[in-house]
Amino acid sequence: MPMPVLPAPLADLMAALGKLPGIGPRTAERLALHLVQADPSFVRQLATTLTNARDRVQGCATCGALTELQPCALCQDDRRDATLVCVVERAVDVWLLDKAGTYRGRFHVLGGKLSPLNGIEPEDLRIAQLEQRLEREPLREVILALPTDVEGDATSHYLARRLAPRGLKITRLAHGLPAGSGLEFADDLTLSRALEGRQPIA
Repeated sequence: MPMPVLPAPLADLMAALGKLPGIGPRTAERLALHLVQADPSFVRQLATTLTNARDRVQGCATCGALTELQPCALCQDDRRDATLVCVVERAVDVWLLDKAGTYRGRFHVLGGKLSPLNGIEPEDLRIAQLEQRLEREPLREVILALPTDVEGDATSHYLARRLAPRGLKITRLAHGLPAGSGLEFADDLTLSRALEGRQPIA
């Protein structure tokens, strides 16, 4: 019996959706089938929303957080403690930590973590931008909120050594976070306790 042939646009949509993080082949298939049978006005609105979000959301020139404004609302907020900066791996980590409601300082997104095997060296991260901020902002403490995996540990220790001559207090999140995982897998209470229990790293 011949196999049913999918229309090419449907197959292309499945392939495109399958490239999204956390979307496996079966989920991509279900989403694609739903979309091609959905109300056309909904699909057009979804397409417009996706395009607008991609075109208008960008990285903050100061901290690297996702924003529509330059600088972002967090950097413009005078109520935040300008003497603290929390260094995170990805822009989404800013949102996760801020949502926990405990931390009221500034942020800095590295844009990754050191991984020589994958060709990611210090110059590939936003470390120089962090050092520039240290020159012009009244910072007294750098909190390293990087993942607790091998690359995250290596990046934290590298930053601690590189920033140590500046005489800053350098701390790291307490190990209340699951080992080998990122911030997105921790609940608000875990993040809050990790921030409150941070310890000196250098």
